[in-house]
Amino acid sequence: MLESLITTVAGAASATVGVLVGGLVTRRGQDRQWSRDQQLLAYQELLSHYARFTMVLKRAHADRSGWDYDWAEWSAVLTRVGLVAPAEVAREVDTVRTPLGEAEFLAAGRR
Repeated sequence: MLESLITTVAGAASATVGVLVGGLVTRRGQDRQWSRDQQLLAYQELLSHYARFTMVLKRAHADRSGWDYDWAEWSAVLTRVGLVAPAEVAREVDTVRTPLGEAEFLAAGRR
């Protein structure tokens, strides 16, 4: 009788531990997948805004006219990227460097 009870308790305990460990592993995987999805969306949005910005500048340069850009939306995109990106990417996005001159900007756009 004692042997059956020990076997039953051990089986129930191992099943419970298996369920808990499985739940933790699954949850971690889902968290990683969600994080990757959020990063992809933020990067996609950043590249879209960058492409729009460069087109505005190129058109203004070609037409020899003024230009305007929604800097608030650009800042919001940079903030979203900074929130979901890995630390090293967030640092690069947030780094302020010496701005490019016109010649450097045009050269970079030809690459």
